[in-house]
Amino acid sequence: MKDGEKAEQGTTITLYLNEDSYEFSNEYRAREVLEKYCSFMPVPIFLNNEKAEPQYETIEKDELTDKDTIIETIVEPAKTEEKENENGEKETVETEPAKEKYKILKRPVALNDTTPLWSKHPNECTDEEYRDFYRKVFHDYKEPLFWIHLNMDYPFNLKGILYFPKINTEYDSIEGTIKLYNNQVFIADNIKEVIPEFLMLLKGAIDCPDLPLNVSRSALQNDGFVKKISDYITKKVADKLSGMCKTDRENYEKYWDDIAPFIKFGCIKDEKFAEKMNDYILFKNLDGKYLTLKDCLEENKEKHENTVFYVTDEKEQSQYINMFKKEGLDAVILPHSIDSPFIGHLEQKNEGLKFLRIDADLNSTFKEEVKEDDEEFKKTSETLTETFKKALGNDKLEIKVEKLKDENISSMLTVSEETRRMQDMMKMYNMYGMDPSMFGGAGETLVLNANNKLVQYVLNHGDGENTNKICEQLYDLALLAHGSLSPERMTGFVARTNEIMMMLAEK
Repeated sequence: MKDGEKAEQGTTITLYLNEDSYEFSNEYRAREVLEKYCSFMPVPIFLNNEKAEPQYETIEKDELTDKDTIIETIVEPAKTEEKENENGEKETVETEPAKEKYKILKRPVALNDTTPLWSKHPNECTDEEYRDFYRKVFHDYKEPLFWIHLNMDYPFNLKGILYFPKINTEYDSIEGTIKLYNNQVFIADNIKEVIPEFLMLLKGAIDCPDLPLNVSRSALQNDGFVKKISDYITKKVADKLSGMCKTDRENYEKYWDDIAPFIKFGCIKDEKFAEKMNDYILFKNLDGKYLTLKDCLEENKEKHENTVFYVTDEKEQSQYINMFKKEGLDAVILPHSIDSPFIGHLEQKNEGLKFLRIDADLNSTFKEEVKEDDEEFKKTSETLTETFKKALGNDKLEIKVEKLKDENISSMLTVSEETRRMQDMMKMYNMYGMDPSMFGGAGETLVLNANNKLVQYVLNHGDGENTNKICEQLYDLALLAHGSLSPERMTGFVARTNEIMMMLAEK
């Protein structure tokens, strides 16, 4: 130790950089590091580039402080104006007195915010401040839907803000960023031991001075105090959402399509969260109306006990949707990938509850009753089945002949709910080398309407020259209404359609 040369209090720390660390002598790299780790430290941080050209600013006399370095004194003369007095004589009048200004070295601006928004009481913060903070911290140009301000002093100290971001699930990665701070010092992003897993989808900042930082991740995972923090955050989110549904249902419905993936993922992952949110999960029906699960069951109660019909793609399943609407049946729209495991979760939690996609089967609502001893209908079914299997060259295809109320429907395709869910699961795990086509067409049924004239034509012209074409066309139309055709089938479908149209034109 030796005598120091500093005249004022404070410490100067000089860092000597190795050759492989010269990047940190770059001003922009230094700013990047400071912005990430020190954005909200409780003491101001300044960055000074010794080689940069000095910057100046001009201030009023009353703004001058002892710390300012005066470069030049600037005296602005008084401003005058000629005016007529009471006697009509012109005289010079001073409109503004002379001013003394000072040119000084530009005052350094702190890179950090020593009083971040989460350190304030929620009543002191405006909506615009919340939005500005979101843009500043997460560099997201899309405004958040809403936010939750955490402010707790007992039994532990925790403050923070959680934002529900607006995401495009088709293109965006559904992954958020929860920044963890300790006394306003950045610790890490997304510490799973502290933040409930399903809330990783959100964006936010949490400051917890009581968090033990001198232990390993494995110790954090088993720390009872950390578990309390996680439970508290879960409770606050559930309280905010349920409260919004009760008191501000209009906005809750407006946000629902965006926040639904968060809530459904949370219900699957967290039992306590699922219990709190059970009555506040909404489903959008075919008319765009938002219903609870109880409401959904009431809609179809008279015709289908404990069954909820759903749609995954309004465009692909439009034929089935029209049939449902015609018969006064309702269905809910579940377009997200999270919906498949979520409805499975609901079926497990609610005994007797069943979700069925509207193209899973055709129930009695859409069909005319056929007596079991109707030998003529049995013969019709056998003939049509044999004709279609021969025309399509597929002995394994399941074919069912029905008398549908709507004569305009010629053919449809149904896939059993169990088979389709298994195929969906296989597609999800395809990245691990599993082949989703291993199930083939299992569970797929071609439904033919015996009341339709085209089907009757096939029945009456089993050996006709155009029978095979019509069979293939009806099958492809059923596939097209159910989803989409493979490239090979689409090529054949277009060629066959042109051929049939030419035949009609020639006649």
